[in-house]
Amino acid sequence: MAKFRKEGGKEVPALSTASLPDIVFMLLFFFMVSTTIREVSVMVDNGMPEARTATKLEKKSLVSNIYVGKPKEQYIGTYGSEPRIQLNDKFANLNEITSFVIAEQEARSEEDRNKITNNLKVDMFTKMGIITDLKQELRRANSLRVSYAARKKV
Repeated sequence: MAKFRKEGGKEVPALSTASLPDIVFMLLFFFMVSTTIREVSVMVDNGMPEARTATKLEKKSLVSNIYVGKPKEQYIGTYGSEPRIQLNDKFANLNEITSFVIAEQEARSEEDRNKITNNLKVDMFTKMGIITDLKQELRRANSLRVSYAARKKV
């Protein structure tokens, strides 16, 4: 008859961590590729109004955003509490609109220059006077495609 005995000296082998760096780098590359970096930091209050019907803009590369609203808390001491216009990452006056439009057109290819849409992201509590002046300056700069950003009503 055979003798059965237990060998108590065996342990569970250690878990191999050789593939752990591969997994970490795959996750890192996935998040690097799938996330978008915010191009402009918004310096004005931007509570957009609600819209009953809204359409998405087709090509985001042909959209130039102009923000209008009251400066945020950290900028009120410097710029006051009146509604301001923000072009890219700085506050601007109405006389700087033409140079902004020209710079945006120069950044695009020749065939896309006349297809640029100015997307106005306006705070819902902003008076229409500054918007009317802004639209007049856009007309003088011959930038006639204008859209208003809004939240879709639920």
